[in-house]
Order: sequence, then structure tokens, then C-alpha cells
Amino acid sequence: MRKRELLRKPVKDIEPTGSIEELITAMGKAGGFTAKKVAEGVEILERMERVECTKFLSFPAALMATGTRGVLRTMVQKKMVDVVITTCGTVDHDLARTWRTYYHGSFEMDDVALHRLGVNRLGNVLIPNESYGIVLEKRVQPILQELWDSQKRSMSTCELLWEFGRRVDSHKSFLWWCWKNRIPVFIPAIFDGSFGYQLWSFWQDHRSFRIDEFKDEADLADIVYTAKSTGALIIGGGVSKHHTIWWNQFREGLDYAVYITTAPEWDGSLSGARMREGISWGKVREQADQVTIEGDASVLLPLMVSALQQRLARKVKRAGAKAHPSRHR
Repeated sequence: MRKRELLRKPVKDIEPTGSIEELITAMGKAGGFTAKKVAEGVEILERMERVECTKFLSFPAALMATGTRGVLRTMVQKKMVDVVITTCGTVDHDLARTWRTYYHGSFEMDDVALHRLGVNRLGNVLIPNESYGIVLEKRVQPILQELWDSQKRSMSTCELLWEFGRRVDSHKSFLWWCWKNRIPVFIPAIFDGSFGYQLWSFWQDHRSFRIDEFKDEADLADIVYTAKSTGALIIGGGVSKHHTIWWNQFREGLDYAVYITTAPEWDGSLSGARMREGISWGKVREQADQVTIEGDASVLLPLMVSALQQRLARKVKRAGAKAHPSRHR
């Protein structure tokens, strides 16, 4: 490689004015570490919107306990994704926050004192027992009984969550928008959470009740095998990340991938594994547009999705102007 070829793109200063989209664009021109990766991530997400691409959204449950839930909800509300793969706690927190309230706390609080007060701490979010396990048991069991009485006794996780989303009937609910827009939600570890416990508890007295996880896998197979191209916005590791990339290996890998993580690479965990590692497994294509962004998704995701929305809205406006030039004379 020649020196002239290396030194083609100068570093430019960020001028902190204008919209979020303009800020993200400036971050891309600034060079400088994670800022550039964030801009690259938005560009990849935008490319996924331009082509015929089946878009996966993968994330763990903790974000649902925070205000970032609103960003995730917006993505399904505006049909920015086609498939969701997540963990059981997503259902817990989405339902619980639809029916009750979570509160601000801090990382430094006395956990023994909180336990004695019946208050659970998730990072710097406080979740009283009455806003979590108690309300879930009170509200989930009657819905399960209603489904049972209507002869719905064997369902995939996706079918079950659409039934709950429909019955929640709240525009604040992530699940409600998934049901409304027919976006499938897959939870491979459906029993790993309070909602999963409610399913087990219901089964104690209804032994013919079934969660058909094989149906989920068949549906996922149909999605990946028929997709012209696939892309994923993956937040954090664990089962949701792995299930996303696992299924995409059967079509020779993701074509587009944006990964947000706080985990180090050197511990060998899936959370720490960069997107490039997935290439060696055939879970990400060799020529894929992919980036790993190190940082807290509760900060990065609102910025990235806001910038993406602004770019897409601008393109729609430009397309409208070209289609009706007389309106702008």
C-alpha cells in the first residue's frame, strides 16, 4: 500500500451545532475512536433500509427497564425492523411498566436496605415488588386462563407474545406494536424470567398447556432461507445475539451487522466477541458491512436511531419533491 493511498481522508473537527443527524455525520468525519464507529453504524443501518433486507433486532432485557424502551418501541412502531430476538425479561419489563411504574435510583444504594423494603435494583433503576412479580402474577395468569378457555393451548413464543401484546392494548407497549405491525418476537429462553415462571406456574394446573419452541425455530428457518439479504442491529450478547447469528449462518451469514457492546474481547465471551469473529464461523459474510461499537446502548441507541430517522425522513421529503416539482416552484 502506498502512502498517498493511506492519507486520503483528513480528520475534521466537530462543530456541535445542528440536528442529531448532522452531529452523527460530523462524528464520522472527525476520525476519533468510537465516534467514527457510531457514524459507521448509522450508515450501515441506512444501507439496510435502501435494499431488500430482512432486518433483525437483537437485545437483552435490561434496556426495557430504562427509558431506552421508547427507542426500541419506536423501531417496531415505524417498522424499522422485521424480526425481534430477545430474552424473557423483555416481556417482564414491558408488561410490568405498562401496568406499573419503575423509578430512578443509583448504583451506590444499600442493597440490603432495599431488599428489606421490597425494592429491587437493576443498575440505577428501582423496581418495587408491586411493580414487578406481584403485578405480573396478578395480570398474566388471567390472560393465560383466557387463552386456555379459548382453546389456545399450544403456541410458539411468537404466537403467545402477540396474544399478550394484543391484550395489553397500550401504545406504550413494545409487544403491542409488535402485534400491531405483525413483527415476530422470538425468545429462545422463554422460561428464564418472571413471565416464564408464570407459564410454569400455569402449567401446574393445566398440564396440556404447551410452548411450541419448535414452531419458533421453523418460523425462523423460513425467514432466513427466503431472505434476499439479512442485516442485524445487535445489542449485547447472550442467547439473543447468538440465536440471531446462529440462524443466519444457514444462509452463509449476515450481509449487514451493527453490534453494540460494553464487554472486552479478551475474556472469550460471546458478548465480547466482535462482529469480525463471526466471519470465521460463517455467521457473518466475509464481505459484510459490519461494525462493532464499544459503548453503553442506553446512550448510543437513542442517538443512532434518531439520526437514522432524520436521514430517512429527509430522503422521503426529497423523493416527494422530485415526484411533485411544481409544488416547490
